[in-house]
Amino acid sequence: MNVPIAPRPPDDDSDESRLKIYFLPNLLTAGNLFCGFVALTKIVEADPATDNYISQIYLALIFILLACIFDLFDGRAARWGGAESPFGREFDSLADLISFGVAPAFLVHRIVLRDVFADHPQFGWYIASIYLICGAFRLARFNVLSTYATGGSKDFVGFPIPSAAALVASLTLFIMWVEEKDFTKGRWRYLLPVLLLFLSWMMISHVRYPSFKSLNLRATRTFTKTLVAILFVGCVLVLQEKILVFILPLFFTTYLIYGFVRPSISRAMRREIEEEDEDEPDTAP
Repeated sequence: MNVPIAPRPPDDDSDESRLKIYFLPNLLTAGNLFCGFVALTKIVEADPATDNYISQIYLALIFILLACIFDLFDGRAARWGGAESPFGREFDSLADLISFGVAPAFLVHRIVLRDVFADHPQFGWYIASIYLICGAFRLARFNVLSTYATGGSKDFVGFPIPSAAALVASLTLFIMWVEEKDFTKGRWRYLLPVLLLFLSWMMISHVRYPSFKSLNLRATRTFTKTLVAILFVGCVLVLQEKILVFILPLFFTTYLIYGFVRPSISRAMRREIEEEDEDEPDTAP
């Protein structure tokens, strides 16, 4: 007679016992995922036939940008606290795929592609899915390269998907400001599908971007850098209503272009821009 054997509880050498889930970094990643989910619900609730269409789209954009803030700090919290783990990396990629892959693709389909391809909706779905698929490939490639990496490279291969989503969201905010009177029929919004396809290619490209992992907030800064930082913070406080509309699209567009001009910049200037320490190896191409 075959007697079922009860599963043995995991010992100290089992894979489950070695699974490390750090609280603060994963809590921030969960905040990223939550913001992405809320952004999707706002996009679904946005109906052009109602009066709250613009407000729902605006909230969706804000939550995508909030997800970027959570994503900015979860990895840094893990590195500063020595709490990096394979679980955190995989969880972060899953959250990024929702907040920065599904949400921007669905957003552009909702406000542009659905109207452009009203008679042939499959074309709109296809264009939006290109961005999502390329974003998934970008995240999968990042995880694989991180697993096999032996050095401490501070470069991203391809445009980071959080920056791509932030560029789409911030540029949409700018277009909403330009076409405040009639956003649903404006022509500027037709730039978004073109941008979506370009960012799809950039995410899977081999253009290198600095990750700014070496940025240390406790490090000393020169007088000029400190003054510029103080003036920037003051500008944000004074112009907080316009900062999202103008500064964010300009910032992420500059970051996008920087990847193309970076190889032609001298190492000294590159080190100054990217805040690299003198004793750290230069990992740029």
